[in-house]
Amino acid sequence: MANFMLIIAMNIIFAFFVVLAHEPSPLQDFCVADFNSTVMVNGFACLDPKQVTADHFLFRGLNIPGNTSNPLGSFVNRPTVFEIPGLNTLGISTVRVDYAPGGVVPPHRHPRASEILTVLEGTVFVGFVTSDPENRLVSKTLDKGDVFVIPFGLIHFQQNVGQGNAVTMAFLSSQNPGVIAIANTVFESKPEIDDRVLAKAFRVDKSFVHQLQAPHH
Repeated sequence: MANFMLIIAMNIIFAFFVVLAHEPSPLQDFCVADFNSTVMVNGFACLDPKQVTADHFLFRGLNIPGNTSNPLGSFVNRPTVFEIPGLNTLGISTVRVDYAPGGVVPPHRHPRASEILTVLEGTVFVGFVTSDPENRLVSKTLDKGDVFVIPFGLIHFQQNVGQGNAVTMAFLSSQNPGVIAIANTVFESKPEIDDRVLAKAFRVDKSFVHQLQAPHH
């Protein structure tokens, strides 16, 4: 009986850690993504190590400012496993964001990652919203050198509130964190979400929903 209870306890502990693990732990030095493999796994199959070169672990150009002349006034440079195949199974990625004065990264969430953000230049207002039922905004104005953590999967945003341009660098706990932009997801889905659903959810008139759903150029 004691052995049986020990086995049950070990299974519970094992299951607990499996649930906490967002990506598989490496079982070898590296597993460079093989994008040509037809094997379907959670991530990518491993390229033959004999074919691996230093270039599989390299990305150039994160020092280059992005073009912020767009309606959002921001530019996101997000190299993931698709740009750096050597990230496969390592559970990390990075992103640089450039902001014009007043530029924003609109509310979004990463379905597979938490994030740690550092301000390299300028002054940036950043915040995330806790889940129901509290829905509390946790926010801070950051200056150069300040760091802010965004918990796993929560909706968050950034805005340049300084007089000049701003730059942030973030690191995420996934090789492919994904991005769900709230406005785009809700109002630009294909096919569209029924306007009656959106009108009730956002407490607005259907005509306003139609304006948001209309193509933007």
